[in-house]
Amino acid sequence: MIGRLNHVALAVRDLAAATALYRDTLGARVSAEVPLPEHGVTTVFVELPNTKIELLAPLGEASPIARFLERSPEGGIHHLCYEVDDIIAARDSLRAAGARVLGDGEPRTGAHGKPVLFLHPKDMLGTLVELEQV
Repeated sequence: MIGRLNHVALAVRDLAAATALYRDTLGARVSAEVPLPEHGVTTVFVELPNTKIELLAPLGEASPIARFLERSPEGGIHHLCYEVDDIIAARDSLRAAGARVLGDGEPRTGAHGKPVLFLHPKDMLGTLVELEQV
């Protein structure tokens, strides 16, 4: 069902500093900042040869990233994103297996403009998992 690892998302307090670390210190190519108000985040993608790193900063106090940073002030890994061919089929299969889909269970448009869903960390070895349709 799951395909390649699309990205690893890191929650950060200071998006400009995190971007500079990857761009200037580590020499990576980074995208421009993209605010996603519907998700309560601003993102920057770090392009790597085999995957991406998504830097996530809170967009507003109600942001899920703001809540994450309250619990983990230094930031850290927020989620893993895997590609799937058919997000509805993946959702239905996972639900049938007992996995909980967060929110209302309907895909939303993610940072890449593609449908995404999130799976409850308690059902995924303690890790928040995002599925993105390719």
